[in-house]
This record gives sequence, structure tokens and C-alpha cells, in this order.
Amino acid sequence: MVRSGGEAIPTGRATGGTGPARFRERFLQGEPVEAGVRTSILNSWQRCRSLGLSPDQSDLPFEEDFDSGGRIVRAAVPVLDRLQARFSGSTMNISLADASGTVLLRRFGEASLARSLPAIQRYPGFVFAEQVAGTNGIGLALAERQLIRVYGAEHFAERSQQSACLALPVRDPLNGGIEGILCFGYPRGAEAKALGAVIRRAAQAVERRLLEQSSGRERALLRAYLVTGAEAAVRPHHSVAVDELALELRPHDRAILMEKAAELISRAQRAAVDVSLPDGRRVTLVSRPMTIASGVQGFVVEAVLPGPSPGEPLAVPRQGDWVPGSSAGPAVVSTPSPARLSVAPPSGHPPDAAPGRVAADDRAVTADGAAGATDDHREPPPPARGLVLVGEPRVGTYALAARCRLELLSEASARVGTTLDVRRTAEELAETAVPRLADFVTVDLPEAVLRGEESADPVDDLRRTVVHGIRDDLPFTPVDKRVDFGPTTPQLRCLTNGQAVLEPDLKAAAGWLAQDPEHTEALLAHVHSLIAVPLLARGVVLGVASFYRAQEPTPYGDDDLSLAQELAARAALSIDNARRYTHERSMVLALQRRLLPHGLPDQDAVEVAHRYLPAESDVGGDWYDVIPLSGGRVGLLVGDVVGHGMLSAATMGRLRTAARSFAELDFPPDEVLIHLDNLVGRLDREDPDGEGTDIIGATCLYAIYDPTSQRCVLARAGHPPPALVRPDGAVSFPDLPAGPPLGLGGLPFDAVEIDLPEDSRLVLYTDGLIEDRHRDVDVVLDKLRGTLTHPDRTPEETCQAILDTVAPAHPCDDIALLVARTHALDPGRIATWDLPADPALVRQVRASALRRLTEWGLDETAFAAELILSELVTNAMRHGTGPIRVRLLYDRTLICEVSDSSNTAPHLRRAATTDEGGRGLFLVAQLSQSWGTRYISQGKVIWAECELAGA
Repeated sequence: MVRSGGEAIPTGRATGGTGPARFRERFLQGEPVEAGVRTSILNSWQRCRSLGLSPDQSDLPFEEDFDSGGRIVRAAVPVLDRLQARFSGSTMNISLADASGTVLLRRFGEASLARSLPAIQRYPGFVFAEQVAGTNGIGLALAERQLIRVYGAEHFAERSQQSACLALPVRDPLNGGIEGILCFGYPRGAEAKALGAVIRRAAQAVERRLLEQSSGRERALLRAYLVTGAEAAVRPHHSVAVDELALELRPHDRAILMEKAAELISRAQRAAVDVSLPDGRRVTLVSRPMTIASGVQGFVVEAVLPGPSPGEPLAVPRQGDWVPGSSAGPAVVSTPSPARLSVAPPSGHPPDAAPGRVAADDRAVTADGAAGATDDHREPPPPARGLVLVGEPRVGTYALAARCRLELLSEASARVGTTLDVRRTAEELAETAVPRLADFVTVDLPEAVLRGEESADPVDDLRRTVVHGIRDDLPFTPVDKRVDFGPTTPQLRCLTNGQAVLEPDLKAAAGWLAQDPEHTEALLAHVHSLIAVPLLARGVVLGVASFYRAQEPTPYGDDDLSLAQELAARAALSIDNARRYTHERSMVLALQRRLLPHGLPDQDAVEVAHRYLPAESDVGGDWYDVIPLSGGRVGLLVGDVVGHGMLSAATMGRLRTAARSFAELDFPPDEVLIHLDNLVGRLDREDPDGEGTDIIGATCLYAIYDPTSQRCVLARAGHPPPALVRPDGAVSFPDLPAGPPLGLGGLPFDAVEIDLPEDSRLVLYTDGLIEDRHRDVDVVLDKLRGTLTHPDRTPEETCQAILDTVAPAHPCDDIALLVARTHALDPGRIATWDLPADPALVRQVRASALRRLTEWGLDETAFAAELILSELVTNAMRHGTGPIRVRLLYDRTLICEVSDSSNTAPHLRRAATTDEGGRGLFLVAQLSQSWGTRYISQGKVIWAECELAGA
């Protein structure tokens, strides 16, 4: 069996230890029963136990002075009479209770049934609220505020074990609040599927009659107003209705008057209030009471318009008992239904005709009711008056509250979710709700959600994320502290059920009080009503929002619950979007950092410091690299892939890898950019969609610094130029040819060579450092120039100073920063010999090299270096062209270089056993740590590095 909401209903005997009875017995013995009992029933049992109720209790409170003639009774009597006729001859017990659980009416399908029932099930006046009667249909329907079925042993009390009941709240159609509970009671075995439809139709019939009662009072108020107008019509008057001023008042102007009139009715006070229209005119709205014969009091609002002379002051009808309009706003009572406000029908229609306009003629009614003068030579007629609205203050309050709710929801759509930050979105929810819905709001989110992940168990890792209210001194759990909710608390119930929980009176909320008596007692001195709403989005539980009311004396109702649910639903969707974004951003950032250098290579050419700062909104494709090159040189690389997200980060990784490969081939900077340009163009052409929707673009700056000559060669492809800081602190931005961005294809790149004395600093950066829509680029560059004029700073200190003073506070683009302080290789560690192409000179070169190695203390490396030099020089003389230069560099390693003017590169091959030659480069490769060839403008250089002994 399944109940209306889809919740499985356990079946079984009420006694004998099976079905609901077995679970109830286990619960009463303190055993866990979560898996076998419906959630609503288990929650009710837990509340009963926390209240200290006994299942053996048989007596219930009795209210002798219950209202047996109230509006809910008048509306329900005919409906219950029809139900009694329908169930005639059955064992059905039909009851109607008020919003406090007190039974007001009883009907029986079989008259004899009443004589066999105990008094509490036979007479009106007994209270069945859950806190006194335990789990039952009426009490649980009030607690859950929805259709409820309770079967046999699901009742907490022993007296009801053989019964079943079906209960449904009856709501006021105007404000949505619960007016009463309609309940069917019957023997446990008499369940019928049709009962759910029957009780819904019956509740709807009662609600329609409640609405008719309100409409009847409003019609009576309108008739009373028209009668008053008819009595005044025997005297000359000049009266118009607002609708007749269509040529003078635009629709927006009339809407302003109607809105203000609803506010005046909701205040229930005499008032005369000036309303300013957008075009500068003023209209006075006058509210006064109207009372019908039955004693129902309403208010009528009339508009008093300026007289015929524009220069005359606005005349307001005078009544001795009018009270000036107060500036205080009306009390707000929320309602999910629009208010029913009446507008007067045209003159001559019967009093109960459809609402319309009041006719006008050329007569006027003075303020005191006397006939006005008709002589044109006398004073001009008083200002015209027209009916705007007639209604009850209660209904006017609902209309005003409904508009306020719509305004709050409209504001929430604009204020909540302005950022993709989980915590900030939760704060925006709280700031929107305070003070118009709640005086205090707390938001609790799992730690996993704050990290951008889905929480496996949102109850176990909840953290207080937001505390916001009209004051800061309430004893709520502080932000960032772990929150543990007890099993009967509203927050845990709503997280478990996925449904919002309303606790109108926290002093009577046993589950909330039982969580932490000391803490809740301190809060009760300030708050009195609570709505707990789960934050659910796309089937994921994101946390819980709690709305507390403190200043407003009226407790929360169902209308407030609906508003809180709507706010929470909108906020939950924004929080989930922020969570998903945070998750994706974390993945992209992890990929980005993984693709960036994890450490700097060992080299002595420059001292380097670097920084990478991701954008706040998204991660881009900025990168940097430091690449050791042959001859003790170093390559410095900074680039920026256009766009953000996973594609940019992945493209960055591909470009950085390719750039490093091209650089390690010893290509000059301009050629490296040409190869990267071809690669980017090829990536675009290889777009799998074939549409080019995500065109890849990038900028790049590549510099090669040679510590032996203290010169630097630079080239850029659409990238900002570097900053150069001389040893004396002078700062300049070298005028490098800009070059096109990578990916355009077919355009050349130009390289520039500059001198960099020792202790100069080269600062490379991406455009995120200097380009910001809120700042002028020239101003930022001046600030960068001022920051760099400190030659005593280390590269690390320079990096930090740049981020502190130049970088934007909230970067909208990634920032990659590379600061390199240059070193120079000691000339005493450089040995050079220029030779003609004469094989007889090989021996002299070896001898000179051995002497220099001895001077450097590299005797242990001399053998390998001698063989390497002998093979390289011999190879250059046989296969190259002169002149030939031999150079030894003593750095971290011993570098042997032989250059000639030929562009023919040697190739390593495996010589056969019968070959007489071809083993020279093989020996070089075996004796050296690394070797290679680089091309220069006058030919090529073949180099080999020997690891120093003991290094």
C-alpha cells in the first residue's frame, strides 16, 4: 500500500508483534526502526517521546469555550451534513477541528456508533494536537500541513490501535493559512482508495464557502457605500470615479492609486494621504470606515482630484474625525492568493451588480454633506471625488502582503546569484530575506559543497556558512563551525525528507528544544518562530536555510513557508551553479598548475622568481617557462592563450610543450615563434566540429640570454613587451617589434638583440597584470616602472612587490610573472682558440686545452674532454669549412664547442664492424652528458657537455 505522496505504508496486525505494531514496540523500547517506519510517523513518534508523552494516556484536554459558531463552522456544517448522508450506515466518524487541534464538529455515518465510542471520540471540544494527544490524524496534519493517513499501531496512543484516520488541512483561500482540519476516522480494516478524493473535494467545498463569506461581506460593504451615495444624491454634488478619468490618468497612474488604496485599507485607519504621480500632479486619497448591519467593518478609499483652477491649493474634504495618514507602513501578512477588492458599480445599477464605476453629474457634495452652491458667481466647486477601492482591512493586508512577496521574489532574482561563489550566494540569500521575511537567517552547507563537490552525507559534515540578522549578538553557532542537528530538529527533518518544516511556536517545538536545551533557551529570549528549508537543486541536497522571526509578533504561517521555499529554491539553483563552477574551476586550475613548471631547472645564467595568479572568475591559459640551453645560455618564455576554461588550459599545455621542444632544438626566438604560429594554425584547422567556433589564439614572448656575451635576443608575438631594469635602477620597456598573435599565419617575426649587463633584471609578464577595464594601461605601466626602481631587491621580492602594488585586487584575467636577474660567466672560465682548417693543428688544440683544464683544476675530466675535442675538431676540419673556433666554458659542467662556417650537421650512426670510420660521434655521445648542434648566422656549433668529477 502506498499513501498519496508515494510513501510506502507498512501493513500488518496492530498486535502480535508484526507490521506497525512490531516497529512501534521496538521504538518504545529504544531500538532503531528507521528502515521500517514512514518518515512522517517516525518523526511524530520522536516528538512524542521528547515531549514525555505516555502511550497509555487516555484523557485529553477539553476546551469548554470553543467557538461553535465561527466562520469555519458556518462554512463546514453543510459539507459535513452531506458527508454524513454519503456515509450513512457506515462506521465513519467525521470531525472538524480548528487550527489548534480542538474538535468543533462531529458527524457519524451510523448514529448508534456514537454511543459505543469513548467521550473523546464522540463530543466536540477535545484537543487532538500532537503535543497532547500524540500521533493522530488531526495532530499530524497540523504538524505536517498536508494530507495524512495514520493506521492502527502507527498511532502513538494505545487507545487508537484499532483505528485508522485520514486528515487534511482546510485553508483560508485568501491568505492560505490553515483554518481547520477535516478528519475521517474509521476501523483499521475499512480503508478505501476513494477516501482521499472524497476528503479533498470536501475540503475544497469548505474553502469555497469561506471565500463566499468574505465576498459576501465585501458586497455588503459596497452596498453600504452606494446607499450612502444615494442618500447624498438628493443634494447637488459633483462626483466622478477614477475609471472615468482615463483621458487624464494614464494606466500607470491609476495603478499607483490602486496600490496606495490597498495599503490604506490594510492600515484600517482614517487618513488623507497625498500621492504624487510621475507627471508631477498630486491626488489625495481619503480612507474612511464603512460598517454593514452585521457589524463587519470595512474601509472605503476615495480619490480627491484638484479643482478646475491649477493655481488653487488642493482641497481635501473635511471631516472632524479624520486622522492624518501615518508614515508607518502597514502590517504585512503574507498570502499566496490575490486579494478580492471591490470597485463601485455605475450609478443606477442595483447594489449587488458587478463592480464598475460611479456616475458623475454637475452637482457636488461638500465635506459636511450639505448641498453645494450652484451660482457661477459664487465660489468654484470643490475638487472632484471618485471611488477607488472598498474592502476589509484584513483583505487589504493580504493584497499588500502579496505585492510585497512578489517584490521580494523579484528582488531575489536580481540579488541572489550575482557571483559564482558558493559562500557569497548563501550570503545573498540571507541578505535578501532580512528583514522582510525573517529577522535572522542561518545557512548551513556541507564542507564538500563549499569545495565544489557533491556531499555523500550532507548531515554529517554541515558547516555554519552564514549567520545574518538585524543584530549580531544572538547565540547562533558561529560561522565555519561544525553544526550537529539532533534527530528531532526541524533542520534534520527537512534534510531527511527534502521538505520544508514550519515551527510557528518554538516554545512548543519539542524537537527543536530537545536538541540543546541550554542553547535553545538562550535563543528563545529573542526568536519565536522558525522555517527550515532544504536547499535542493537538480536532485542534490546542498544544505539547509533557517529563517527565524523575532520582532514581528505574528508567527510564521503557510504563506511565509511558501515564500521561504521559493527563495530557497532560487538560491539553491544559484548555489548549485556556483558549486559546479567551483568544481570545474578547481579541475581547470589543477590542470593548469599541473601543466606549469613544478620547479626551476638548475642553471647559473639567471636568478629567477615566478608567480602565477589565476583570475577570480575563471582560469585561463597563461604560462611561463625557464629552459636551459647549450653554451650556458637560458631561454625565458611567457605566453597567454586566448580565452578561459578547460580548452584554454589544455591548449596552454600543448603550446608550452611545443615551445620547449622548439627551444631545446636551439632555434632562435623568431624561428620558435614561427613554429608555434604554424602549430596554432594547425590546431584551428583540426577543430573536430569543423566550424571554427572556438578559434585558438595566443601571444608569446621568448628571450634567450647568453651569460658569456651578456646579450639577450628577444622576439614577441602580440605579447606585451618586457621591462628591463638596469643595475643602476633605470627602468625601460625595450621597443620590440610587436609581431602578430600566434595563429594568424604567414607573417614574419623579428628578433632584437640587446645588452644586459650583469645584475640587470628582465621582467616578463602577461597582459592580466597591466590590462584592466577599470584602469588605464599607461597609468599601470608607470606604477610598474616605479615598483621596479629598487635594484637591491631580489627577484622573489620583486615578484611580490609587483603583485602587491601593480596587480589588480580582483584580477579578471590570469597573471603569469617571471623576473630574471642576469649573471655573467667569469671571463677566466672561458677559453677560445681560432684555427684554420689544418688537421696538423688538432694536436696543438688538445695540448692547449689540457693546460687550461689543469689551471681550472679539472684534471679528472681532462681525458674525456681531450677525446671529445679531438673528435669534434677533426670532424670540423674534414667535413666543414674554415675558419674554425674552439671554445671551452667552465660552468656547472665543462662545455666543449667547435664551430665552423658550414651548415652541414653531423649525424650519429652505428658503425659496422668492418667500417674504418663513423665512430667519432658515438664516442662523443658516450663520453659526454649531452651533445648537439645549433646553427648561427655564420654556420653551426657542435657542442658537448662533460659532467664534472664529484659534481
